[in-house]
Amino acid sequence: MKHILGLIFSFLFLIAEAQTSDGGWKVPLNAASPAFAVPKKDGTSIASSDLKGKVVLLNFFATWCPPCREELPRLQKEIWEKYKDNPKFELMVLAREQDWNKIDPFVAEHKYSLPFYPDLKRNVFGLFADQGIPRNVVLDAQGNVIYQSLGYEKKEFDQLIALIDRLLLKD
Repeated sequence: MKHILGLIFSFLFLIAEAQTSDGGWKVPLNAASPAFAVPKKDGTSIASSDLKGKVVLLNFFATWCPPCREELPRLQKEIWEKYKDNPKFELMVLAREQDWNKIDPFVAEHKYSLPFYPDLKRNVFGLFADQGIPRNVVLDAQGNVIYQSLGYEKKEFDQLIALIDRLLLKD
């Protein structure tokens, strides 16, 4: 029962936040992304400075989040499978407040090949927002925030795909 109430509260909070004018974003569009580092499974990390020159899609989710679960298959099929071998693209799927003990079974169950990373203490998420998932952030090759979305809607995700296509297919 506590789990269901928690999900209902999270969903209502997401709706309330989505209705605010700025979506609760901490970084405005066209501003430089804050510096961050993401832990990899081998104990090393990927720093935002390592990503300069690439289009970067940060996807913030949680394994328990229904809209995230709806979005992830599209992220896998329509973005990752298309651009995973493109050296000018980086995808980082960040599990908010979850570690490998939650991520690994979720990935195995759904047979994802997406590059997942833990964001256990919201170290990265907290740079961009305080609440609400799923969220997508696109950084251009110079490290500027050029796109932000909160929640999952088919039409919005189609716009995200179109943006990624424009950025990566223009060469």
